[in-house]
Amino acid sequence: MEKHIPKGSLGGQAVLEGIMMKGPGGYSTAVRLPDNNICVKFHQYKSYGEKHPVFKIPFIRGIANFVEALVLGMKTLTYSSSFFEEDEEETKADRLFKDIFKDKAEDVLLGVTVVISIALALGLFMFLPAGIAELLGKWIGNHFVLSLIEGIIRLAIFLLYVLLIAQMEDIHRLFMYHGAEHKTINCYEAGEDLKPANVKKFTRYHKRCGTSFIFVVMIVSIIVFMFITAEQMWLRFLLRLLLVPVVAGISYEFIRAAGRSDSSFWNVLSRPGMWVQKLTTREPDEDMIQVAIVAVEAVLYGKAYADAVNEAQGIKTQDNELEIDDLEGF
Repeated sequence: MEKHIPKGSLGGQAVLEGIMMKGPGGYSTAVRLPDNNICVKFHQYKSYGEKHPVFKIPFIRGIANFVEALVLGMKTLTYSSSFFEEDEEETKADRLFKDIFKDKAEDVLLGVTVVISIALALGLFMFLPAGIAELLGKWIGNHFVLSLIEGIIRLAIFLLYVLLIAQMEDIHRLFMYHGAEHKTINCYEAGEDLKPANVKKFTRYHKRCGTSFIFVVMIVSIIVFMFITAEQMWLRFLLRLLLVPVVAGISYEFIRAAGRSDSSFWNVLSRPGMWVQKLTTREPDEDMIQVAIVAVEAVLYGKAYADAVNEAQGIKTQDNELEIDDLEGF
């Protein structure tokens, strides 16, 4: 392959019937359309760290990368779903929203969606386990034991949540595309040509996966929250909330270091997180692998490659795609 980017620089996310891949200088989204063609779009962009050097500082960069991944993930999910939306009549509420926010309506809606998503995640995976632990505190006097139980409850809620949503057909296919994303990145980082036969040979697990990040967050939170000894319940909850960025920063540095190393030490520490990926990935079919390959190659070769792929299939992207701007507004 003519162009090669450093190990650890390529990452991605499964979207609706497709895959988003991100590398230095840009990201691509490849979607398998209802007519079986693959539409791919490439965007140049500057990350938070490139625009603001403070976001390159260790631990701080973890918080910035988490927010950036969340925003970009929402944007590309919205983009991929636009190919499968049925025509719906615009409601009065829709028109009012657009009248108020004008050209910023989509950005505002995305921002609201991100805030709601974060709030629901905090409520389900942080405050609910903390609330249950508070109730158990009436019978368990040891603070460290109680913190450990809270962490186990948090992990159990997460695993149950994943098991439940995995029963949905769309989520099952999303997990198959997730597997295709990992296999393709593993193939690329091993230095092999990106061909379906080569990609199939590789594992569907990856040390830098978001699933592993969430698992590490839960383990790190157990340790960090053990240091919260405030007497008032509201203060303990507030301190947990304030320490979330600290937990995210530490967890990111762990995932980053593990993803850039092939040492036995990091491989052993990464194994539990990769076990959890058994729930969030599935073996993909060849069509999904082809989508992942197109997404990676679009990141490597840029807009000219993406345009050539679309043109070869007779796809006029400007007629049917939802625009994905860069992250300047976030």
